[in-house]
Amino acid sequence: MNLQQKLNEAMKEAMKAKDSLRLNTIRMIRTAIKNREIEERKELDDQGVIAVLSTVVKQRRESAQVYRENNRPELADKEEQELAVVMEFLPSQLSEDELKAMIDEAAAEVGAASMKDMGKVMKVVTAKTTGRADGKLVSELVKARLSG
Repeated sequence: MNLQQKLNEAMKEAMKAKDSLRLNTIRMIRTAIKNREIEERKELDDQGVIAVLSTVVKQRRESAQVYRENNRPELADKEEQELAVVMEFLPSQLSEDELKAMIDEAAAEVGAASMKDMGKVMKVVTAKTTGRADGKLVSELVKARLSG
C-alpha cells in the first residue's frame, strides 16, 4: 500500500471516528499533494509524497513557533497537533547520532574541509534524509561538523 492509499484509508477512518482535527489535517495533506501533482503534471510516487509531507511538517513547525512567540498558545497547540498527524505518514525519523554519521560520511565523500563546502555536504545529506530528519537540525549539525 503506497502513501496515498494510506492517506485515503486514514481519511475514511477519521470520518467514521468523527475526528475532525485528523480529518482536516489529512484533507490538507491530500490537497498539498494534489497541488504538487498539478504543478508537475504527473502523479507523485512515495518519494514525491514524502517531499510534500516534509514541506508540510516544516510549515507546521514554523507556524507553531511564530504563534508561541506571539503569545498565541492555543493556535500553536493546534499546529502541533496537526504536526503529529502528519508525522504519522513519514518514515521513522533518524536519530542525531545517525545524522552525524551520515554527515561525516558525506563530508568525506565530497572532501569537505571548511564552511565553504557546506553546500556540497548539505546536497548529499539532504538527498538521503528527505522526510526522515528536520532540515534545520541537519543544517545545524553540518555547520557544527565543518566549523569544529
